[in-house]
Amino acid sequence: MPRRASPKREREYKELTGRFKKEHRYPGREDEVAARIVNKRRQDYGETEPGKAKDRAGKSPDRGLPINDYQHLTAPQVGRALPKLSKEQLHRVKSYEQGHKGRKTVLEKIDRQLQTA
Repeated sequence: MPRRASPKREREYKELTGRFKKEHRYPGREDEVAARIVNKRRQDYGETEPGKAKDRAGKSPDRGLPINDYQHLTAPQVGRALPKLSKEQLHRVKSYEQGHKGRKTVLEKIDRQLQTA
C-alpha cells in the first residue's frame, strides 16, 4: 500500500488480499492485485495527491453540484438529499451521475423525484 493511505483503504487492502488467498484467486499476485484495486478506488474518489490538488484548484468533477462531497456519498445518502433539491438541481445531479458513477438506484430515485416535482 502507498504511504498516506487512509486506515479505511488499508483495511480494504487487507480484506481483499485475504479474500483472494482464501478463494485461491491470483495465486502469487494477491497483494499486487489488491493494491491496484485500492489505488484505483483512491484515484476515483480523489484521495490521491493529484486528486486533492484538483479539488484545491476548484477542478473537482463534483464541483458545482448542489450536494456537497457528492462523489464520496453512498446511494442511500444521495437518496436522502434528493427531496431538498429543485428540478434544475435534480437534472444537474442526474447528468453528473449518468456520466460518472451510473448507479441505477440513484438514477431511479432522481427520476421519481422529477416526476413529483
